[in-house]
This record gives sequence, structure tokens and C-alpha cells, in this order.
Amino acid sequence: MSQSFRDSAALAAHFPFDNSYARLPAQFFARQTPSNAVSPQLVKLNEALADELGLDVEWLKREAVQIFSGNLVPEGADPLAMAYAGHQFGTFVPQLGDGRAILLGEVIDRNGRRRDIQLKGAGETPFSRRGDGRAALGPVLREYIISEAMHALGVPTTRALAAVTTGQPVYRETTLPGAVFTRVAASHIRVGTFQFFAARGDTDGLKALADHVISRHYPHVRDSVRPYLALFEAVTERQAALIARWLQIGFIHGVMNTDNMTVSGETIDFGPCAFMDAYDPATVFSSIDRRGRYAYANQPAIGQWNLARLGETLLALLDPDLDKAVELANEVIKGFGERFQTHWLGGMRGKIGLATQEDGDLDLIQALLLFMQAQEADFTLTFRKLCDLAESSSNKAIFIGSFKSAEAAEPWLARWHERLARDPQSAAKRAKAMRLINPAFIPRNHRIEQAIVAAVDDSDFSLFEALLTVLAKPYEDQPSFAPYARPPEISERVLETFCGT
Repeated sequence: MSQSFRDSAALAAHFPFDNSYARLPAQFFARQTPSNAVSPQLVKLNEALADELGLDVEWLKREAVQIFSGNLVPEGADPLAMAYAGHQFGTFVPQLGDGRAILLGEVIDRNGRRRDIQLKGAGETPFSRRGDGRAALGPVLREYIISEAMHALGVPTTRALAAVTTGQPVYRETTLPGAVFTRVAASHIRVGTFQFFAARGDTDGLKALADHVISRHYPHVRDSVRPYLALFEAVTERQAALIARWLQIGFIHGVMNTDNMTVSGETIDFGPCAFMDAYDPATVFSSIDRRGRYAYANQPAIGQWNLARLGETLLALLDPDLDKAVELANEVIKGFGERFQTHWLGGMRGKIGLATQEDGDLDLIQALLLFMQAQEADFTLTFRKLCDLAESSSNKAIFIGSFKSAEAAEPWLARWHERLARDPQSAAKRAKAMRLINPAFIPRNHRIEQAIVAAVDDSDFSLFEALLTVLAKPYEDQPSFAPYARPPEISERVLETFCGT
């Protein structure tokens, strides 16, 4: 038996691909083999995720650097670049597509879920639009850190399977080390994927896509009287829940274009995203968001706007009567606000320790947020310290010490204690529940930047590894990592983030 045959057989056995997207019509994608990396080195393999995917971890550790650099395509893979369009900062671009990402294929994980495995930064594709199709090490590390942090925080998200350096430079404003990121997702189908077919008047392609999404993500709507309307409602519900979770942890996506909104309801594309330190609803970090379109507080409205664009693509499937189709779509879009408010308010009640509902809860929560804004209070630590105060009044000094004016906190605290008196939970039970939804640790922008600088400038990945360790348990106190919970000093603040493309 030849060595190449043995390798092929091993790869087939260890990567049991079942590539449903590759079986769709040809206009959905372009087949594309990854480009070779000159001298790849493995930075990180997510062994726990690999095991969850049903892969042989010990075997994968030996082969990972070649597979996840793009040098070795596993048997059974059907590598392709997906076609899609999208609104970018409100301007429609009829063809975007995977310009530096290649979908290797799909596997069924140990829980029976279908998962994409995609290489990001593995070379040019037909959609690269004069780009090199490569990724720099900094953005790869950033996506690895934040996507895994989001997962640990309990937010639906794409995952990080591996990071590999290529041994080749990439040229941006400066020369940077190249890398490849391996991303895992429930799928990479976006609102922009639907827009791609709608823009071309390809109703057959649109229907095939919608049927594929129903089969893959929403099989429960297949037998609905109006399955495509039920699909639209289901996507809307997931996006409302997702964006509510973003706001509850102070997350700002930074580039909520329609090609960055998945129909599966996962967070995707962690380019210029960031977490707030001091609370301010107008916070923007993305260097390309010059007008604040995607500011923290704008995210629900942008989510609704993006869903309206999805609704437009589905009109031909909703009803043969265009006026009726528009009416049906508008009802779903108008309902987004109520869906979002339900998820957001429910989560915020939990963050301040409420297990029951009263009409005045929204005012109480908004009063706290306004106070935090006026006091320039740290978003994450304010809620975490409130957990301690909920458990014992002896922790009051710690809580009010977070504010520029400790006395100014008294009126809100009085209202809060009055409300808690009508809530049935014990103090211990309330504090425990609050600590499960108010993290002690988030991926602070300055910590990410420190890790990236150390890796890029000095090939030192120790800060990257430390961040992954602490962020894997964000709701635990972890005294040995206490400095990672603190907001940045003035000199450490990172006020601008970059797309990395």
C-alpha cells in the first residue's frame, strides 16, 4: 500500500464529511482549493471542540498544522467559496462572497448537529476582488479569543477550531505575519446569501436556498401553512434574542452588514468588534464606522433593518400576490421590536436580581443605565458588584466605590431595595443567579491588544493563552486572574478597532 493511499484512507476515516451545501446548484458557490502555506506552524488547536465535532483528537494533533494551513485537504472535503451579496453600511453590493474563506465541508457532531468547517485566510477565491485572500495573525488571534469568549458567555456564536501561522507575510499598511483561522459554524448562510439570488431574479435559487435553510436550521416550520413566512419569523426571533444578549454583555459587533448576519442566529465575523468598558450607548470602536451606524445602542434597529432586507428577498415565496406578501413581511418586521424588548428586558431583570415582573422594572433598569452613563461606570463590573451587594449589604461600599460620586447612587439603590423586597428570592439564591449571568471577565480590548502585540512582535503567545484560560470561565471569580477583570488604565485604553481584511 502506498503512503499516499494510507494518508487518504486515514483522512477519510477521521473527517467524516457530509457536504450538503456542495450539493446545491452551481450558482451557490465556486469550488476552490486552498493555497499552500510555505512554513506553517500550529498556534492553537481547540481540542475540546475537535472532540465535540467527533474528530480523533490525538490523530488531529499530528495532522492539524497541514490540514488547517490548507496544505492538506482531507478526503471527503469539497472545498468551496460561498457566493453572497450584502448591504455594507447601507449600500448594496450585488456580489461579495467568500473572498478569503474556503468551506472545507460539513460534519455531524457528537450531538447530531451539522457543523461547517471553514478555513479563513487560505488564499484567493473568485470572490477576492483584487484581495490576496490571506489573513494576518492579529485578526486571527482576535477572532479566536472573542469567538471562544462569546461561547463561554453563553452567546450563540461561531467557534474557533484552530489557528496556524503560514510562514508568509501579508501586506496591509505594514508587513505582517500571515495566518489561517479555522472557523466552525452551524452554517455560514447569511442574509446576504438570500440577497445574492434575489438581486438576480433567481427565484429557483432562492427557493432552493430557503428549503435548504429550513431543512438545516428550522425543520419544525416545514409543515407550516406558510413555511417561508414561518422561516422568516424563526430567523427574526433568533436575531432578536441574539442582539439582546449582545447588549446585556456590552458587546458591539461593529460591522452589522447584511453579509455579517447569519440566518442560523449565530454571531459571526469578529473584525472590529469590542466590549464596552465605561457604559455609553453611543459607543463605537470600529475604525470604519465613522458615523456610528453600528454603535452599541443602534444594534437592535440595525438588526430590524437587516431583517427587512431579508423579508424583501422572500416576497416571491411568501405569496403570489405582491401586496399580500408585503403585508405578511411587514407584520414580521414590525414584531421585531417587541421580540427584542421581551428578550432584553427579561435578561436585564435577571442582571439586577429580579425573578418576577412588575410594570416599573423597565424604568428601574433604565435609571441604572442612565446613572452608569453619567458616572462613566464600567458596564461589566457595575453589574458584577451588584451581585455582591444583592447577597449582603456589607458589600455596599465596594459597589458605590465604582462611581465618581458615591452619594449619587443612593436614590437608585433605595428604589432597587424596595423592589427586591417584593421579589420572593432569598438573598443567597438571588446573588447566585445574578453571578450566572453577570460575568466577572470579558475580553477587554486592551488585553486583546496586548496579546496580539506580544504574538506579532515577539512570537510570544503566553498572553493569548492566558486570555483563553481566564475567558473560558467568565462567571467564576478566579482570584489568580483578578487583574483581567479590571478596566484599562487611561494609558491602556483601546478606542479604535480595525476590520483586519
